[in-house]
Amino acid sequence: MKLGMVGLGKMGANMVVRLLQDGHEVVATDLSQEAIDNVIDDGAEGAKDLGDLISKLSSPKVVWLMLPAGKVTESVFSDALEALAEGDIVVDGANSNWKDSVRRAESAQENGVHFVDAGVSGGVWGLKEGFNLMIGGSDEAFEHVEPAMKTLAPESGYAHLGPAGSGHFVKMIHNGIEYALMQSYGEGFEAMANFPHHDLDLERIAELWKHGSVIRSWLLDLAANALSKDARLEKIDDYVNDSGMGRWTVDFGVENAVPLPAITAALYTRFASRQDSSFSAKLSAALRNEFGGHAIKAVEEVEPEEREV
Repeated sequence: MKLGMVGLGKMGANMVVRLLQDGHEVVATDLSQEAIDNVIDDGAEGAKDLGDLISKLSSPKVVWLMLPAGKVTESVFSDALEALAEGDIVVDGANSNWKDSVRRAESAQENGVHFVDAGVSGGVWGLKEGFNLMIGGSDEAFEHVEPAMKTLAPESGYAHLGPAGSGHFVKMIHNGIEYALMQSYGEGFEAMANFPHHDLDLERIAELWKHGSVIRSWLLDLAANALSKDARLEKIDDYVNDSGMGRWTVDFGVENAVPLPAITAALYTRFASRQDSSFSAKLSAALRNEFGGHAIKAVEEVEPEEREV
């Protein structure tokens, strides 16, 4: 099939290459001319902008947005909606909020355009391993884009999960689970890094657990890979960002009284990782002094090794 790809970042560009390798035709555009030139070298047809891309597609036109979620996706979606005709299809592969996807689907339907939300997992490994695709949208739209989905995903790695919004909702929960899994691995390896009787070989342990243990996973594979490069992660800062989907997962839990304690704790731990100093910890120290007379240390009195414990 032929489709247009808007957004040629690490994932978008790799998706184009995977599609081309399986015989699909791809028209691609990006703000970076270099990114466009790179996929042209791979066999794609370049387009100078969204309008040019749409003009090079045949009906029903399929425009896949692989852009940052939020304002960028909203703006390009609106522009695409104005340029597309009845029966055309917009696919949003960003980590968009599922509520936005429901709203966009309703807006698209008013214009006779189909909207498909595709939650995408696989990261930079997607080109080689395939992208896991969680798809929402009408049956008609899904059936039309399924050949591309089948190419992009590994075997059994894509599914139509329901109407618009379903794909991005499931991807949101997927990312929330990812937060908790990463936090659990992090805490376990931190405990082993502090084993008092012997310096444990963390890389060897990660490799060991990959073979037959009940906690083996792709994340553990990646942990072993990271530890092979830097056994004590001395070159990595402990600042951990979040993409937003973890927050939306926790918000959903609060709004619907769904208990998500592990995911919520993992999210707040990421927040804590960004603090140069903790006001709450300072207040706790002050309160211990107030009620029990426990000594308070001024910042300059704390030895570096005390902070490392």
